[in-house]
Amino acid sequence: MNQNNIKELSIQISLSGLSFCILNRTSNTIELLQHQNFNKKLTPFDVLERLKTQLEHNSDFNYAFKSVLIIYQNELSTLVPKALFNEDNCADYLKFNAKILKTDFISHEVIAVNDSVNVYVPLVNINNYIFEKFGAFEYKHSSTLLIDTLLQKATQEGASYYINVCQNHFEIIVVENGKLLLYNTFEYKTKEDFIYFVLFTVEQLKSDPETLQLYFSGQITEDSELYTIAYTYIRHIQFIDPKHTFKFAAQSKPNHNYNHFIILNSFS
Repeated sequence: MNQNNIKELSIQISLSGLSFCILNRTSNTIELLQHQNFNKKLTPFDVLERLKTQLEHNSDFNYAFKSVLIIYQNELSTLVPKALFNEDNCADYLKFNAKILKTDFISHEVIAVNDSVNVYVPLVNINNYIFEKFGAFEYKHSSTLLIDTLLQKATQEGASYYINVCQNHFEIIVVENGKLLLYNTFEYKTKEDFIYFVLFTVEQLKSDPETLQLYFSGQITEDSELYTIAYTYIRHIQFIDPKHTFKFAAQSKPNHNYNHFIILNSFS
């Protein structure tokens, strides 16, 4: 590795798409930032093939990166209070709100900011391939990064709703007075599905859509149908940008930073 040009790589992986980000630590510059949407939910095998195609045919990835981070974005996760966590019970924690197989490998990581443990299912076939290509690497669940980032940013009183939008699903996090009130994931096909789940959550938590603060990130813009229907029912909506001081290479500058909220927050 060229010690005068230290680079780090983050890859965000879901069954609906892939994101890639290369940070040059030496110049504090994002040299590559790209996202690939799939037309439908793929199998883990097909996702691996798409990932191989990207990594094997792009010379940007032929580098001795200082660190490589894989971010798994799926609904196969659950939070457990650290005081109650027992590693032997990981499958039991997950089976109540996620469909898992006996053969699934289950991992976990601590979210220190609120003394919880995130239990989730990574993709073993992808882990094996990444190790073959890059050697030692780290992996995390996307919700770990979301929750950690948002709790560290939370300063205002009352409940704040954060929705990170993806192609076929969205993650919703509710923070009240600096503490995590709720984290959940919903799949949607139409804008009506989307707003139903949002308003259902608001109703269950007894929040007032006229006064609550909603922050959007991910694959959404102000002229999208999801934003339009949300604004029909919820008055106070903002976009939330990642917390960073990076510069961007000309070819990698995004139209909106909030479209890449998770991956841009992945560099500690």
